[in-house]
Amino acid sequence: MFSQGVPMIVAGDEIGKTQNGNNNAYCHDDEISWLHWDAADNDLLEFARTVIEFRKEHRTFRRRRFFQGRPIHGSEVSDIVWFKPDGNPMSDDDWNSGFAKSIGVYLNGDAIPGVDSRGDPFTDDSFFLFFNGHHEAIDFVLPDGPWGKRFEKVLDTIRSKSDQRPVKAGSKMRIESRGLAVLKRLE
Repeated sequence: MFSQGVPMIVAGDEIGKTQNGNNNAYCHDDEISWLHWDAADNDLLEFARTVIEFRKEHRTFRRRRFFQGRPIHGSEVSDIVWFKPDGNPMSDDDWNSGFAKSIGVYLNGDAIPGVDSRGDPFTDDSFFLFFNGHHEAIDFVLPDGPWGKRFEKVLDTIRSKSDQRPVKAGSKMRIESRGLAVLKRLE
């Protein structure tokens, strides 16, 4: 399921489908290419369902245009901001440093381009995403500033959703190795 620390899910991963070593089974209409749902990894299947529903519910993750990366409409907050694990925004030089495999990103739900059928601007919740591509756990600092004061964890690839306590800006969050956490802005 994971290749070089980048999560990828394809049909068959949830059942450990190997295709008996055949990497070109698209032309087979037999057991090599059939999916055996009775052998599915129910936890992975449920996680995939959760992520699909989450994306459907939040326009922030279904943008139709590229991010601008600069403050929008006179606001001091951009549509997207990239962060180092220490909670500081990334500079151009930071992208070439070793830690760039573990980053945070803020997606501003108030800066989605476009309007709905009534001409009202699209808006949604804002989110922080923390990606840890490192082989060890990393403590990320939730940035303090105009991005928000309190956040709630809504998705985590490693830990269960049972830890639902709001997280304050400026506090640390441990993200396990090769993990991803998504936090929704509360205020």
